[in-house]
Amino acid sequence: MASVWLVPDGLDGDRVDAAAARITGLSRSRIEELAEAGQVMVNSQTVSKSHRVRAGDLLEMEIGAAAVVEVVPQMVAGIGIVYDDADIVVVDKPAGVAAHPSLGWDGPSVVEHLAAAGFRISTSGVAERQGVVQRLDVGTTGLMVVAKSEPAYTALKRAFRSREVSKIYHTLVQGLPDPLVGTIDAPIGRHPGADYKMAVVGGGRHSVTHYEVLEAFRYVSLLEVHLETGRTHQIRVHMQAIRHPCVGDPTYGADPVLARRLGLERQWLHAVQLGFVHPRTGEAVEFRSEYPQDLVAALATVRRDS
Repeated sequence: MASVWLVPDGLDGDRVDAAAARITGLSRSRIEELAEAGQVMVNSQTVSKSHRVRAGDLLEMEIGAAAVVEVVPQMVAGIGIVYDDADIVVVDKPAGVAAHPSLGWDGPSVVEHLAAAGFRISTSGVAERQGVVQRLDVGTTGLMVVAKSEPAYTALKRAFRSREVSKIYHTLVQGLPDPLVGTIDAPIGRHPGADYKMAVVGGGRHSVTHYEVLEAFRYVSLLEVHLETGRTHQIRVHMQAIRHPCVGDPTYGADPVLARRLGLERQWLHAVQLGFVHPRTGEAVEFRSEYPQDLVAALATVRRDS
């Protein structure tokens, strides 16, 4: 039996595979399989995975009950509320917390914490992702913004899509990048041999990362990274591509022995600064986050060893 959804304003102009993934909670690879089988329809017409949807379109697909993800309100220790008003809430996310519930993830999430804490957020998007306009990996800490009002959701989605949001990260990588200031422009898509991770692949989505070395140590470097695009695992994939993986990230080529020596159980990657135009006031706002304790301790060890 087919299920039908109304495409919200915030997904206007997205490819149908990306929009359907956000609406249903299915992976993009699964959506692509359904599209190839002729089981994805927009306004009663079968479409390819690259079809662009418009706000108000009727998306119809055959999905199983397993695609339903329940939001269970639960308070999560360590989540910080950096800013809150009628339109947005800016969260400082700790490690081990997802942005939202998803299939295969049974840990805590920002969305569930906000629900338990009494925050009323935008209803745009599939239930478990309502209000989410950006995501951070489970193992990445730092700043993310969630929309509380419908106009804020639409405005912020457009701002992220139009690359009008300033996203700055700090990461500790293995070795010393050459040049010390550079740009990585390489397309990212699903890893051909492992659906759970991404890779630089021909035909992938356009992805651009700018970096600058802040400090160079004996065996690692501290980088400031500006994201021009926002692909899944983008920094981690691009750092591996230039042979300087994020410290503590064995999924993308990091040395596990070094991670243990530094006491790291996840990648040294932190969303340190987030800036955008406030969706209601039109004023530029900017937020910053300090390194969490595990990253501080690892950096202290690096400095001591150098």
